[in-house]
Amino acid sequence: MLLDLWIVAASTISGLPTSEISFTTKASRGHHEVRGVRRKVLLETLQKELPSGTIRFSSKVVSIQEEESGGCFKLVHLANGSVVKAKVLIGCDGVNSVVSKWLGFKKPTFVGRSAIRGFADFKGSHGFEPRFLQFFGKGVRSGFVPCNEDTMFWFFTFTPSTKDKEVEENPAKMKEFVLSNLGKVPDKVKAVVEITELDSIACSPLSFRRPWELFWANTSKGNVCVAGDALHPMTPDIGQGGCAALEDSVVLARCLAEALRKKLSGGTEEGDGKEEYKRIERGLKLFARERRWRGFVLISAAYMMGSVQQSSGVVVNFLRDKVLATFLAGMLLKMADFDCGKLSFS
Repeated sequence: MLLDLWIVAASTISGLPTSEISFTTKASRGHHEVRGVRRKVLLETLQKELPSGTIRFSSKVVSIQEEESGGCFKLVHLANGSVVKAKVLIGCDGVNSVVSKWLGFKKPTFVGRSAIRGFADFKGSHGFEPRFLQFFGKGVRSGFVPCNEDTMFWFFTFTPSTKDKEVEENPAKMKEFVLSNLGKVPDKVKAVVEITELDSIACSPLSFRRPWELFWANTSKGNVCVAGDALHPMTPDIGQGGCAALEDSVVLARCLAEALRKKLSGGTEEGDGKEEYKRIERGLKLFARERRWRGFVLISAAYMMGSVQQSSGVVVNFLRDKVLATFLAGMLLKMADFDCGKLSFS
């Protein structure tokens, strides 16, 4: 769904709006295009573009091993006992990535907040205008945005305590918890949570990679690299996690294509294999160098946004609602205003 979307921020405490800004505001790289897309739909769409048999489902990576003969391949051991021999290994295996651990990255850090997310299917038009509604205050944050004419996505972030353990494991209690802590939001907004089916509600802790790790850790090593959440896990406060992963894919494909474009020298099979390995290594290093700063900026901005927006301090609340509201809304646009370049198919 292509939206002429506006961001509307309001106070959970008073219910009054604090800022309103259009996503279609012309930015340095042109007008923003905003689409509400369910992750499941996006993954299924990407999957359909791949040859049959490309994806092995339920195949969690357990460990990575160098080829014993000193060859150029990596042996990827899967939970089902099978082994994949990889000429190039790109770890896109999420926040708890086995590949990033193999490269030397530390485990992502819990930021002290959790997020409950849900999709509400209205079985017909929901009647909401193209508005990204956000509510802040009392140490919580919630948001509601239409995906299409009959589906709404919503989230609720909070600082969990030991007594919230049961809430995080029970969808019915998640819904009850959200409804009791939304604050002064319109009844129409509350209804979005109320009609959400329990199997469409999930809760997860929010983690991020300390941004300076992107400068001292190995984003790539030999013919191995990481991308997406495995590279730059961030809090969802600027809505760029999935978008940054798509940027990674474009840059990575371009770097590898440029590295492998020329024909091999035509020597022995072993010589050609080593030459190809070196080219892959150069391509992955180029990718790492190109994405390092972008990842640093996104992680830092998301962490800062989340900290300010979810603060319960009196001073920060005043500054957020009276001074920083428009700036914070504009930050979403600024983070999206990025051109990762194009792929050439020639």
